[in-house]
Amino acid sequence: MSRLLPVNRAIIILLLSGLMFSSCVSKKMLTQEQYRSQESMNELAKCLESKNLLGKENEELSSTIMQLEMQLENERNSVAFQGQQLEYFRNTNTNLLDRLADLSVVSKSGAESIKKSLEALNEQNKYIKDLTSSIRQRDSLNLALVMKLKRSLIDVGDEDINIEVKKGVVYISISDKLLFKSGSAEISPLAEGVLGKIARVLNDYNELEILVEGHTDNVPISTGCMVDNWDLSVKRATSVVRNLQTKHGISPERMTAGGRSEYVPKDSNQSPQGRQVNRRTEIIILPELEQFFQLLEPAQAMGE
Repeated sequence: MSRLLPVNRAIIILLLSGLMFSSCVSKKMLTQEQYRSQESMNELAKCLESKNLLGKENEELSSTIMQLEMQLENERNSVAFQGQQLEYFRNTNTNLLDRLADLSVVSKSGAESIKKSLEALNEQNKYIKDLTSSIRQRDSLNLALVMKLKRSLIDVGDEDINIEVKKGVVYISISDKLLFKSGSAEISPLAEGVLGKIARVLNDYNELEILVEGHTDNVPISTGCMVDNWDLSVKRATSVVRNLQTKHGISPERMTAGGRSEYVPKDSNQSPQGRQVNRRTEIIILPELEQFFQLLEPAQAMGE
């Protein structure tokens, strides 16, 4: 009995060892299977990622193909258009060659006529350039003159005096209430200072002509000194010219006095305000007339 016990113990130990060994082997195999499963999942994820990348590349490739097809179509259209242009230029070249052939048989008199026409065009072009230069010079002179006059008369109200450029000349319009008493051609003391300031500027431009025009409204006048509005407008213009000559030293050769009566109104004579605007004396500053006529001589010669 005592001998059986060790044998049983040995068998039990062997069984337990086998079980432990089997358990270790099973755990190892399970770990290996888990590792293989994880690797399979990683491989599957990589495959899916590659599939997505391939899908995007496929879309980009399709878009590129569409763009290339559009470019190809545009190039085809461009080639077709260039072909049409080439055909047009060929036809144009043929027409030019035909015209050159016609010109080659122009007579000697015809050639002389063409030469004279070209010379006339060159002269006309030169005249136009000179005229343009003269106009620019005149405009610059007018601008400088207007600025000097306005600075000189800055203390005079706009309702009494107006300075502007019209049709290339400078107009100084002075109201009759500043210059004269009603129905009179005698210059008022207040107007003496205004005319003196204007004269100082005009004396700096001795080459310019001066035209003084008297204007009235349409209210008739008849006194012992004035026959009608014609008479009043002329006498007022003469008074201004005489004042500029005798008191402010402006050369009489530069000046002209004229009356326009009621026939060149600036405003309607139907209201008191309009009639007041129309009663005025205008000092018009002109370029020297002789220079003006000399400027026109080339144009007249070309016209002949």
